Amino acid sequence: MNFKRELNFFYLAMLVVILQLLSCTKLETFEKDTSIPNYQWKGSFEVKGSFAIADTAASYSTYIVLRHTDAYKYNNIWLNVGIQPPADSMHYQKIDLSLGTDANGWIGTGMNDIWEIRQPLFGKPFKFKKPGTYSFTITQIMRDDPLPAVMSAGLRLEKQ
Repeated sequence: MNFKRELNFFYLAMLVVILQLLSCTKLETFEKDTSIPNYQWKGSFEVKGSFAIADTAASYSTYIVLRHTDAYKYNNIWLNVGIQPPADSMHYQKIDLSLGTDANGWIGTGMNDIWEIRQPLFGKPFKFKKPGTYSFTITQIMRDDPLPAVMSAGLRLEKQ
């Protein structure tokens, strides 16, 4: 009987320790994905969002997130990504996002005929210079307009 009491105390103590560890772990992540209407991405359709940066000493991994179907007919997609710091103008960068190769197929994670890719935007973790609210836009700049078989696009930040 004494053994059962000690075992119950052990399980209770382990539960308390696990809950404390989980409560101390704060994952600071932002992700904003926008569905593309009818999976037909028009060149004029902007994926838009905003995020707040409070800690300018921390580095952030920044990713473009794109979801497409097997029906997408190219191995890449050209994007125009704009980021606007607080009290500043929008700064644009053209991105050639590789989605796969003829030899190896699609890259990223897939389920059935849907594929998602996350590609680092800056190549390595990046420090934002100003605290405040940042805005972003993403547009497709491919020759096809509308561009079929693209389901959603967005931006993801992970505090390092």
